[in-house]
Amino acid sequence: MRSVKSKLHRYMFLLASLPLCAQTQSPMPLHLSQAIDLALKQNRSLHLAELSVTDNQHKKEAARSAYFPHITNSAAVHHITELAGVAIPAGAFGSPASTGPIPAKTLFLDQGSTTSYTSGTQLEQPFTQMFKIRESNRAATADVETAKVQLTQAENQIVLEVRKLYCNLLIAQLKLQAAQEQVEAGEVKHAEDLDAVAKGRALEVAALESQASLLEARHAVLVEKLALHDATLSLNDVLGLPLETPLEVDPDTSVIAMTVPTREECLRLARAKSPVILAAEQSVAKARAGLGAAKDAYIPDVTGLARYSYQSGIPLLVHNFGIFGFNFSYDLFDSGRRIADIRDARTVLDEAKVNLDKTLDEVDVQVESAYDTMEQSADLVKVAQEAVEVRTEAARLADRQFEQTEALASARSTAHANLASAKSSLAEATLGLSLAQANLKQTIGEMPR
Repeated sequence: MRSVKSKLHRYMFLLASLPLCAQTQSPMPLHLSQAIDLALKQNRSLHLAELSVTDNQHKKEAARSAYFPHITNSAAVHHITELAGVAIPAGAFGSPASTGPIPAKTLFLDQGSTTSYTSGTQLEQPFTQMFKIRESNRAATADVETAKVQLTQAENQIVLEVRKLYCNLLIAQLKLQAAQEQVEAGEVKHAEDLDAVAKGRALEVAALESQASLLEARHAVLVEKLALHDATLSLNDVLGLPLETPLEVDPDTSVIAMTVPTREECLRLARAKSPVILAAEQSVAKARAGLGAAKDAYIPDVTGLARYSYQSGIPLLVHNFGIFGFNFSYDLFDSGRRIADIRDARTVLDEAKVNLDKTLDEVDVQVESAYDTMEQSADLVKVAQEAVEVRTEAARLADRQFEQTEALASARSTAHANLASAKSSLAEATLGLSLAQANLKQTIGEMPR
């Protein structure tokens, strides 16, 4: 008796301490396809991945611009504190009797002026640098492709996350309904026990036991309400909706089922379409470009140029003049830097190749594991279906016995509550199978819509 009363007090305390999340706003009907479309349109993580693709495309455009001529302009103003000049002594050109010395006195001719102005527009076209530019463009292309692969991976991951949260919300709704039916059955049982105690057919401990069971059922209802609220918050966050938006998902679990290829076909598709494999392949391509650029560092830089300039204040030059020609530069000695760069690039390439091989094996393992999980989930669905069939027959027999006054109302209510729980378990197993199928499709690089 004492243990029953302590158990009763404990559950009463739990019921009082758990908050009730009342929804004053009408729920928003939501189907799985609508949820996926909302997430693909409004999810912030996908928006960031799209911006990453755009960013890398701009970087590729910047790398590509190095192929073409560059036109620059430079201007300067300089002031010189002292100028050199040409001194012509007196009589340097003779000393006729009629004129006297030529010149009559020493002359000093300045060269230019103390303040000079220059401005020039120059066109430069790289020639031998094209090899390095080509490798940098290959690396930029690899970055763009990697960003696109990551965007696809993010989309697949978001769709899978929406499926999980949608199923969690649906499971929470079904469990809440089953828990509410357990409460109704518990209320009928408790009323019968109270009547039996009042008529002397049972001890008071029976009523306390049924009351404790009723409180446990009510506690389960509150727990499922909290789970439903948490699932709603998580799904709203992924969909980009206001967090407190109440949702009502479609209870039909058949629309969530998916079709998947055979195990061998899944392994083949994963090798061809898995985002992690495609990203590893782009890393290899970028590493090859880095090695090519390191080798091209031995090629001299030859640049063609054409310049048109204006000057004022510089001696021996006209105001406007042009320059045409080539610039040649080459590092004769760099203390082994280019050799070290080549060795480092080869190491990076080897790392990328090893990572690609490792990724291929890991994806094979993930596909095998995901397929095993899917098959196990299918077996769980079969077991749950058999349990529903048994509970359905038990509820039918309880209805017949109640109609024939061979069973109490509590037995009938309990049978129907157990049937509701079995149906909830079947729905949960079905949704688990759907999630296993979706996880498999995401692993092989397909969108799990």
